[in-house]
Amino acid sequence: MPDRNTIAKARRDKRQGKSPSTQAGEFVHAEIDRIRRGAHGARSTRQAIAIGLSEARRAGVDLPPPRKGKAKASTRKSARYAYEVGQGRRTPTRRPKVSKAVTRVLEREPRSTASRAALSRQGKRAASRRTAADRSAAAKKASATKGATRRSAAARKAARTRSAQGRRTATRKPTAKARARRR
Repeated sequence: MPDRNTIAKARRDKRQGKSPSTQAGEFVHAEIDRIRRGAHGARSTRQAIAIGLSEARRAGVDLPPPRKGKAKASTRKSARYAYEVGQGRRTPTRRPKVSKAVTRVLEREPRSTASRAALSRQGKRAASRRTAADRSAAAKKASATKGATRRSAAARKAARTRSAQGRRTATRKPTAKARARRR
């Protein structure tokens, strides 16, 4: 089960009006940290994310299970069970416990699935499946719930990134296409 600190962060996100997926992100982040510390591994980055989402559902985050066709039946059933427990609609018959066999299997899995590069690849793949309108709407909501101070800091960081990229592109040799455009 997740630690108190993670649950407190998710509740703070909820008070700030952030979406359930953002609240669940705290649990995913905690799971990534556990893998990086070496508590266990994961076969894929998606598995690490799935473990975090399951913990979020059990902790009461209002994150409904995936719809039919989005995930396999066993995954949907497991997610539905965790969601019902978290929402207080179902009382678990026993304390959720990972069996020793499952723990041993997870311990043998690689830790590299939680690396920065692996997470970046997963994020890009997930974003590529969404439409430009979806991505834009998510960014608008994020900026609305960020608050003035954090929004200002994000704008400064973006400006620094743009200027750094401008310097990098200036040192590169222009391509034939770029030279043709200048004429």
